[in-house]
Order: sequence, then C-alpha cells, then structure tokens
Amino acid sequence: MASLTVTDEQVRATPVKVIQPAWVRIMHWVNALAMILMILSGWQIYNASPLFGFSFPREYTLGGWLAGGLLWHFAAMWLLMINGLAYLITGFATGRFAKKLLPITASGVLHDVRAALTFKLGHDDLTVYNYVQRLLYAGIIVVGVLIVLSGLAMWKPVQLYYLVMLFGDYPTARYVHFFCMAAICAFLVIHVLLALLVPKSLRAMIIGR
Repeated sequence: MASLTVTDEQVRATPVKVIQPAWVRIMHWVNALAMILMILSGWQIYNASPLFGFSFPREYTLGGWLAGGLLWHFAAMWLLMINGLAYLITGFATGRFAKKLLPITASGVLHDVRAALTFKLGHDDLTVYNYVQRLLYAGIIVVGVLIVLSGLAMWKPVQLYYLVMLFGDYPTARYVHFFCMAAICAFLVIHVLLALLVPKSLRAMIIGR
C-alpha cells in the first residue's frame, strides 16, 4: 500500500493560493485609512452646520474645530481620490471587478441572505464572493463615486456648478453627501463584523493567502 504521509518537501512544493493580490491589499488599507479620516473630520465639519437636530460627539471628531476639520478632510480627500481612482482603474483593467462582482441577481441575493440569517452561508472558498458580498461591494463603489462628486460640488460650487446642477442644488448635494457617509459607515460596520465572523478573510487581506 502506498504511503499517504505528506513530507515537508511536498508541502513546500505545493503552490500557495493567493486570495488577495498585493495591489488589492495595499489599496484596501489605504482606502480604509482615508475613509476613516474623512468620516471623523466630516463629522467635525457637520457639527459646524448640522443638517439635522443632532451633533456628533466631540470625542469622535477630528480637527478640533471647523478649520481643523476642513484641513484633515481635504488632505484625506486627495488620498482617497487618488488611491480610489487607481483602485477602480486597476480593478476594471485586470478584470477583477467583472470576475468578482458579476453577475448579481435578485434570486441569488435573496438566497444568500436567507442562508446568512440561518448561519448556513458557506465561506470555504474566499476567492468567490457570494451574492450578498457582490451587492455590497458593487454598491459601495457607486456610493464612493457619489460621495466624491457631491463633495466636489460642495467644495467648489461656483467653479463646478455643473456638479451642483447634477444634484439639483447645493442643499441637495449636502444631503446626498451626508447619506452617502451614513451608507459607508453602515458598510464599514457590516464589513468589520463579517471579518470577525470569518477571521481567515481578514488574514487574506493582510498576508494575501
């Protein structure tokens, strides 16, 4: 009978399956840092002129006051825009988005939502996104584009008046910006919870495998 013992040499010779390539991991963490900086500084800016009848706690804001919040927000804005644009271009050029995020069907999403709610959603193969993941990741890309465009409309409403008109008017751009921020915050909470529930997905985003 042939031996079934796996030697150290055979283990080392087995090719390591890369789940998250280096460019994805680097851009992911840069985007995460930029989004957190923008959210915290954005809360500081919001508190100077609230849209609703509440303000964010001072200890969860960045910048100390309006001008400081604006400085942090603009610095993080360029980081997010440059890195985000590079991520989009690379994702489309390499075909990663088409492979990972498509197709998205209503039946597939409903099936995976039911499976997730009954703790029957599998995570054996991290290279394949389920329909819920595809919907969330595709949706957050759209939200990211909207929050950048509405932010630019608020930043330069005269020079970029065509962006303001895209949203209808300046106040509407502010509301769009706020609700996009809320959507990103909700996404981050869900994203972190899923990473904690499936620790190997976090490991893959750190070391790639």
